[in-house]
Amino acid sequence: MEHNWITSEEVHQYVLHYSIAETEVLKALNKETNESVKGAQMLSGAHQGAILSMLSKLIKPRNVLELGTYTGYSAICLADGLPEEGKVHTIDIDDRLNEMRLQYWHAAGLQAKIILHIAPALDVIPTLEAEFDLVFLDADKGNYINYFDLLMDTLPVGAVILADNVMFHGDVLKPEEEQSKAAKHIQAFNDHVQASDRVETVMLPIRDGISIIRKIK
Repeated sequence: MEHNWITSEEVHQYVLHYSIAETEVLKALNKETNESVKGAQMLSGAHQGAILSMLSKLIKPRNVLELGTYTGYSAICLADGLPEEGKVHTIDIDDRLNEMRLQYWHAAGLQAKIILHIAPALDVIPTLEAEFDLVFLDADKGNYINYFDLLMDTLPVGAVILADNVMFHGDVLKPEEEQSKAAKHIQAFNDHVQASDRVETVMLPIRDGISIIRKIK
């Protein structure tokens, strides 16, 4: 499948070779998603999954919040650093993939650790009582700023947000009049985060761009 990532295919394959390998469950989910689900380019995939897994292990979150579930691949990776009692709360508005998600979460032995919410994230987040140490932001780009502002009011100091697609196929590098609507939303989000004195951020130019955003106050 052709991707519009900023990372070249040669670089992608090289770093993939030297990164955490996919588990058999993740391989199967990756394969089925690419073969049978619309929009398979949205899947985190092996390299980004390895990044999510590693960061989760390093951060050791008590609870994880994911905005944008898709087929459930990234939720499995994010669960890697959880303690025994930890949970991943994942939010999506599309329930058509629920059977597939639950099948693979069960196969990974994570059915009790991943909690799925089917509703708009802006409605769900205020109702969650868990305190989140790690957030993966990979939902609708037009609401990225709204999600960020809401999370800044609820996350503890030291919590980390991983924001996906922050270079949006490289479109953010184009003049504003040549950017897609989604790229303009992402550009506005990147500027918004940079202007905030409540976080410190590093942007990684891999795949489609990931920002690691840490709340400092």
